[in-house]
Amino acid sequence: MLSVLADRTYRHLFAAQVIALVGTGLLTVALGLLAYRLAGMEAGAVLGTALAIKMVAYVLVAPVAQAFTASLPRRVFLVVNDLVRAGVALALPFIDQVWEVYVLIAILQSASAAFTPTFQATIPDILPDEQDYTRALSLSRLAYDLENLLSPVLAALLLTVIDFHWLFAGTVVGFLCSAALVVTTTLPTSSAPARQAGIYERTTRGLRIYLATPRLRGLLALNLAVAAAGAMVIVNTVVIVQALLKRPQDDVAVALGLFGGGSMVAALLLPRLLDRLSDRTVMIPSAVLLGVVLLGFAEVSWSHSIGWVALLETWLVLGIGYSAAQTPTGRLLRRSASPHDRPALFAAQFALSHAAWLMTYPLAGWLGATIGMPSTLAVLGVLTLAAAAAALLLWPSDDPETVEHAHPELDPTHPHLATAGGHRHAHAYVIDDLHHHWPSRRPG
Repeated sequence: MLSVLADRTYRHLFAAQVIALVGTGLLTVALGLLAYRLAGMEAGAVLGTALAIKMVAYVLVAPVAQAFTASLPRRVFLVVNDLVRAGVALALPFIDQVWEVYVLIAILQSASAAFTPTFQATIPDILPDEQDYTRALSLSRLAYDLENLLSPVLAALLLTVIDFHWLFAGTVVGFLCSAALVVTTTLPTSSAPARQAGIYERTTRGLRIYLATPRLRGLLALNLAVAAAGAMVIVNTVVIVQALLKRPQDDVAVALGLFGGGSMVAALLLPRLLDRLSDRTVMIPSAVLLGVVLLGFAEVSWSHSIGWVALLETWLVLGIGYSAAQTPTGRLLRRSASPHDRPALFAAQFALSHAAWLMTYPLAGWLGATIGMPSTLAVLGVLTLAAAAAALLLWPSDDPETVEHAHPELDPTHPHLATAGGHRHAHAYVIDDLHHHWPSRRPG
């Protein structure tokens, strides 16, 4: 897996990602403490609102930002967004009103919504070999999981010697180091000419490619499955551990650590697994696993009440399924768009996946507070299985990269027909300016 780090450009970008993630982890802890300083017992409401603002920014800003900035140099664009995020983190310690938190979080998360899809779309251009790209996806998943595990520990250690305000300084340093590492790279640019199109066409292009591609319609359903299971863990772990099991705060971290550990196990195994199996064969059964485990834990909880060991075992398996169901996503996006359309497609995935989280976060919290945890597990388990079943129907089992199709609408002298070999031909098929619809499975 580490062999991909031999590529200097990717190595620097991966280091930038890791450092920025550590800074973001420190920001999460510091923001919670800041909210408590400003709002006291209302801190939970402040953080909940901030989380909602984050998700709304992710859903709305990513496609629009990509549409307006597609022609900008990638390196400049990434660096500017890192600097914006660093500026917001620098300002946060000096605010004294809750509304100021909301404004700054909206700016910071909008910058992240612009940064992340562009960053993700750059990696397949740097690592064109599919095996290398698969290993890069697994490394990225490991980075996220390690951040979830280590950032709270690092923050706790720092808080023994400094005030929480200084955690924001760590976030600033993280974003500045990320910007510095990006500056040291030479990023590829699209060879396609700039597309003269209106803002609507540019903003919706990624979404239209997404919804016109069968495998990505299946991915849309998988996004919901992953979000439903993940929301159960993220939203309700603290309630289960402390309110139901009456265990100390440290055990919340233990339970979430098992979930993250399961995700890391899957990330380590996926490169070799995906060398042998298709993405569909890995992702859909993993989503089914999530639903089955949630329903199984619901049944156990109804029969014997929720137990500590059972919770840890369940969260570990959920972590494995969670990572296996979503880590290969980049591979699907990579082969579903031409290089110059990848940023738009990654932005569409970023927005749509977070739209699923925007629905399931409040659903998990509301159900847990009103109908109890066993029933919440059952409802989210059913939702996960329904989404997995939809993915099974929407994503054809016969999903070749090369598709035979015809272009009766094109003039015989069109350059595409000259290079492809006539009106009927076969090549790696993606939705673009010449291919507006997915061909029937038996073209006629």
